[in-house]
Amino acid sequence: MLREKKRTILYSLGLAACLAAGITGLTASADEENAGGVSITDMKGREITLEQPAERIVALTASDCEIFYAIGAGDKLVGRGTYCDYPEEVLEVPEVNSGEDMNIEEVIALDPDVLLMSDMAQTEEQVQMLEDAGIRVVVSEAKDIEGVYTAIKMIGALMGQDEKAAEVIDGMKDTFAQLSEKATGDGTQTVYFEVSPLEYGLWTSGANTFMDEIATMLGVKNCFSDVDGWGEISEEQVLERNPDFIVTITMYYGEGPTPTEEILSRKGWENVSAVKNQKILNLQDDELSRPAPRLADGAKLLYDFIYGGTEEESEVATEVTPAESVEIE
Repeated sequence: MLREKKRTILYSLGLAACLAAGITGLTASADEENAGGVSITDMKGREITLEQPAERIVALTASDCEIFYAIGAGDKLVGRGTYCDYPEEVLEVPEVNSGEDMNIEEVIALDPDVLLMSDMAQTEEQVQMLEDAGIRVVVSEAKDIEGVYTAIKMIGALMGQDEKAAEVIDGMKDTFAQLSEKATGDGTQTVYFEVSPLEYGLWTSGANTFMDEIATMLGVKNCFSDVDGWGEISEEQVLERNPDFIVTITMYYGEGPTPTEEILSRKGWENVSAVKNQKILNLQDDELSRPAPRLADGAKLLYDFIYGGTEEESEVATEVTPAESVEIE
């Protein structure tokens, strides 16, 4: 039961795809030789050619759904994965299951040109059945920020939205550059990213992940940078490493203690610097946990949390993603 809950948490946060082996260094481009046609290399290294930009898409991962809306192609989605929940209008798109629970007939009935999925999301047999039905399967698999740029560029080419995709990428790069330039940290302070809470077994973000990259960008050190990718850790390891900041992405549904309150109440954690100084940030809207354009928003929120934003910035941040503040007796 706990394993299933953990799996649900990771999928809902858009992190399950990142636990699979990532592929980097791949490119995507529109096919200039075939007028009106599109040719891309997906993030599995597979060459995909279409006679024209895709018009009907099923996207199984939350991050890819966000990319479609960011480049102005959200209206082309005819099906979405279970955990695709941003922006709000995506909830009006028909939901389809992925993995072993996928109903192939249900997907075929949506008549998509393309199904976009993460690596290992479907079996080879399922992929073959989809392609036999005339549906092109495209793999999108971003593990780090560069991978997000690749995914945006690839999806932009797929939809004939190269220019808009380039604008989104440039906007992210500009935001990251500005935050990096303003950050004054020298890497001596540490941050612990909690991507799965103690109740279900602690998981964190290690090296070669976008969370680790953003921490470095902002002048703080990920205290689990010795972990490769997304990994399970122990409570004792967190206590020993004594982080100055804790960022949790645990969801709160209005029952029981909030995620921040739960961390503050953990037995034995009272001497952790982040707990003593109430330096705990709860981000519930996936800005920092999905490999999508909103990583730039997440980086802004983390910057304000570490360095303190202006009063106006803090009010905006609170409206977007409330970070709880709890008084310790």
